[in-house]
Amino acid sequence: MMMSTMTLSDTQSTGSKADRGRKVQDFARSELFDRTFREGMELVEETAAYLDGEGRRDSKMLSRAAALAYAAESMKLTTRLMQIASWLLVQRAVREDDMTPDAACEPRYRLNDRKIESEPSHAELPIALVEYLVRSEKLFDRALYLDRRMYLDVQEEQPQNPVLSQHGLLEAAFKG
Repeated sequence: MMMSTMTLSDTQSTGSKADRGRKVQDFARSELFDRTFREGMELVEETAAYLDGEGRRDSKMLSRAAALAYAAESMKLTTRLMQIASWLLVQRAVREDDMTPDAACEPRYRLNDRKIESEPSHAELPIALVEYLVRSEKLFDRALYLDRRMYLDVQEEQPQNPVLSQHGLLEAAFKG
């Protein structure tokens, strides 16, 4: 399979469905995708290992309020990571010709905007959890940026202005 080098500016949509499909396929075959996919899957694995091991031990030593915040933040973290992983797997399906670029453009495969939160919900949260939260937010933002650049909605042809079309008909009628 041929690999292409792609930059973020290369993902801009030119407006047509064919162009968008090409952008999606080019991205899926790019080094940028390879790096993003590897980073995303590694972060999923690291986070799962943390939450099942050290994170579980850390959460048992927290106050009740901090433990509730830990549970809420870890749910947000895992949800965000699953959204990223799903998006990356769709791109990989395009790469491997298991999905057409047009199918990948369907809204159900797109990332939704995330609510920006300035800081974790509790000051006592373990630093490792906070670091995973920050890393996942940065990765999500990058994937969201790529998603928006590649999957910009194809602009429909604007309907013709009825006044201008009537004006054109009048001009044509009175010219002859």
